[in-house]
Parts: sequence; structure tokens; C-alpha cells
Amino acid sequence: MKNLYDVQQLLKKFNILVYVGKRKWDIELMALELDNLHKAGVISNKNYMTAKLILNHEHEIEVAKESGQCKD
Repeated sequence: MKNLYDVQQLLKKFNILVYVGKRKWDIELMALELDNLHKAGVISNKNYMTAKLILNHEHEIEVAKESGQCKD
């Protein structure tokens, strides 16, 4: 797992498709769904931690974009 798309594919394996309409909100909802999968014990700790790191990183990028600190 290396990027947001990979996290989406992990969630898709559990029939979880996330699209709220704003990328930041999508990332936040994916993080909640990931937490629920982990609490249910259906994903490994390694996958959980990797996915959480990816989501946190992507969320930071979106926050930076909103505040004008990022050029992308």
C-alpha cells in the first residue's frame, strides 16, 4: 500500500466505497471506516497502520491546500 488509491482498494474489498464530494471529507470518512474495520479485527495491524499513515499524509496535504500553504 503506497497511496490513497491503494487505501480505497483495501476498503473496496469490504464493499466500502467512499465519495462525499470533497477530497478532504472523503479522506476523513475513509479513516473512520478503516478504524471500524480494525476494531472489528478484519484487517491486520500492519495494513491498518500503513493505511492510517497514508490517510494522515493526504489529509495534511488537503489542509495545506485549503490554507494556501501548498502550491498544488
